[in-house]
Amino acid sequence: MTVPEVPGEVESPRRALATVVAVVFVDMLGFGIIVPILPFYVRSFGVSDVYIGLLAASYSLLQFAFAPVLGRLSDERGRRPVLLLSIAGSVVAWTLFGLAWSVGVLFVARMFAGAMGGNIAAAQAYVADVTPSEERATGLGLVGAAFGLGFVFGPAVGGVFASDPVVSAARDVLPGVVPATRFSLPSFAAAALSLLNVGFAAAFLEETGTPSDAPTGESPVAGLLASLRDPDLRSLVASFLLLSVAFSGVQVMFIPFAADAYGYGASETALLLTYVGVLGVLVQGVLVGRLSRRYGDVRLAFAGSTLLAVALAAIPFAPVLGRALVPPPGGPAFLTPELVALLAVLPLLSVGNGLLTVSLTTLVSTSTGRETQGTAFGVTQGAGSLGRTVGPPVMAALYAVVGRWSPFVVGAVLLLPVVALAFARLRLDQRAGTAR
Repeated sequence: MTVPEVPGEVESPRRALATVVAVVFVDMLGFGIIVPILPFYVRSFGVSDVYIGLLAASYSLLQFAFAPVLGRLSDERGRRPVLLLSIAGSVVAWTLFGLAWSVGVLFVARMFAGAMGGNIAAAQAYVADVTPSEERATGLGLVGAAFGLGFVFGPAVGGVFASDPVVSAARDVLPGVVPATRFSLPSFAAAALSLLNVGFAAAFLEETGTPSDAPTGESPVAGLLASLRDPDLRSLVASFLLLSVAFSGVQVMFIPFAADAYGYGASETALLLTYVGVLGVLVQGVLVGRLSRRYGDVRLAFAGSTLLAVALAAIPFAPVLGRALVPPPGGPAFLTPELVALLAVLPLLSVGNGLLTVSLTTLVSTSTGRETQGTAFGVTQGAGSLGRTVGPPVMAALYAVVGRWSPFVVGAVLLLPVVALAFARLRLDQRAGTAR
């Protein structure tokens, strides 16, 4: 079944696309604000650092469970009410996170936030509703760019709210019953942003007209099983799972690697992550749409998975390659050959991940009918969340037991089946004469 070539029932598809991209950006900005305080917040309760990983996994696990449910609900009830409900739920989650009086409450708040974070399936389905097929990769790329921008700017905003001057000023303003700490203030800031986002979405986010077309009477579980029986969708779900295990694990272990291999602290690694994040935003927001129209999504999936596998395998050996191949620069002293080599490899990481993520998402859209877009995106996003639950603890164990190179090399190996699946689909489309 193919999707319609015309956008959904909205007055202005471009305005609708811009609105949902803005909603996603603000949602991710709130999420990003929390990132810098998470490890320190857990430690403030006097528990083991193991709880840091468990807290991260709890978010992804609940997102895995609820992304298909919210996606299916958006098919049956409409995209707009599901997005409004989930953003409103984030207000509650981040407020409770800031008020947490025990590590157990911290987990409850984080898990509820993960459940509400499953709304990405509804957002992607909304984009699919309001964009014609030839512009879908561009629209989904803008959503990916909004995600990236949220993660670029969110931690910086969180760092400001966690700073001593802001905390001191807040203690003079807020009543005594409201805790003003470097942990609570970023949480309350995220809650306030989510509340503003609810108002913005309620005022400007149109419904796409999908509820009247949606089937009824089928349970979400039945919808998931039906989607997994589709051979095309099943291969995409497997690709999302493997990509998420590999990339999320490497994301977590990149900071320890930068510290151990380069002697970098938090500020230096933050600059590297910002470098990767800005490149990712440019790739997904500018480059992907143009390449998709010229080369097609299957070719982009093959190219992206290949580039990403090469980049992951090269990262742990960048210091050695730098010393062997890169002449000492004549510029600033900090720009060592080892750093030059790493800065050369990281763009491959951003380009590969951007091409692969957006092309896989677009292929999900074009592999299903409009009436089941939310369910399909829920399945694939659920697989991604499951991968983000498994990847970090597995890669951390490899890093500690096997060596600092192992998470990156294992991540590259996990991407080889994705490369093979993309290549097989490309050959199939070429034989059928449908490859673009």
